[in-house]
Amino acid sequence: MKRIRLTIAYDGTDYAGFQVQPGLKTIEGELNRALTELTGTDIAVIGASRTDSGVHALGNAAVFDYDGPIPPERFAPAILPYLPDDIRIVRSEEVPADWHPRHVSCIKTYCYTYSFGPVENPLTRRYQSYLRRKPDVRAMQEAAKYLIGEHDFTSFANPSSQVLLAGGSAIRTITDIRVSEERSGGLSGTLTPEAGACSSEVLSSEAEDAPAGGAAGAEIPVSIGPDSGAVRIYVSGTGFLYNMVRIIAGTLLQAGTGLWTPERVREALEAKDRTKAGPTAEARGLTLMEIRYYESQ
Repeated sequence: MKRIRLTIAYDGTDYAGFQVQPGLKTIEGELNRALTELTGTDIAVIGASRTDSGVHALGNAAVFDYDGPIPPERFAPAILPYLPDDIRIVRSEEVPADWHPRHVSCIKTYCYTYSFGPVENPLTRRYQSYLRRKPDVRAMQEAAKYLIGEHDFTSFANPSSQVLLAGGSAIRTITDIRVSEERSGGLSGTLTPEAGACSSEVLSSEAEDAPAGGAAGAEIPVSIGPDSGAVRIYVSGTGFLYNMVRIIAGTLLQAGTGLWTPERVREALEAKDRTKAGPTAEARGLTLMEIRYYESQ
């Protein structure tokens, strides 16, 4: 019997989270179905991170046990015809028989993305939470410093967390938080009618003011706007509570919009009271980027 680990990427928009739930469409349920159809045997995976409804992943992980002819490394391409278009297996490999994705020490990195600009980019709206105005990135960076390290994150956890309801600890360790800005949305560019060529350069204000029809060969704006962009919040840690990263993102935005001082984030953390932290950011802006295991495998 072999234990096989899958690295999984998915668009979580149309799913009720990772974990199997009766009567609902989930990532785990689709993986179980696809693997069972591929192998002809009943297979149930064990997931590393039970992402919430609407949350995405580029590097989630799951394992399953298999005693058959398909080599471990061949599962990634072999399962492709059995999966929906919004789930992909990035890699498949054999791990020790007792290896468990939730019992091995690791660092998980999530990315929360806020897009900003006068108009929401329709091509990225499934993966970014939209803001009309750019937040103050420096204020968000300053606020984020208070959350790095080992703390009691009761203020940043959904009270309905199974861990908290069972009397478990809210102490978690965040190893790093990075807040970065990317200017110019994905649709920024110029189109030259005669050549049909598209340039990725950010539009100048002169180009914005050009007539829509333009003279032959003139550049016509094809853009969400030169003031568009995105702010990304990368949060890394050894483990997270229910909704914790989304609450962190929503709280840092309070500092970014000037509603809070950065120091108020420290006060919210020390209060150990969910009502003292900011709102829970939308699920669509969150992606599990990677899980880095650092114990012997």
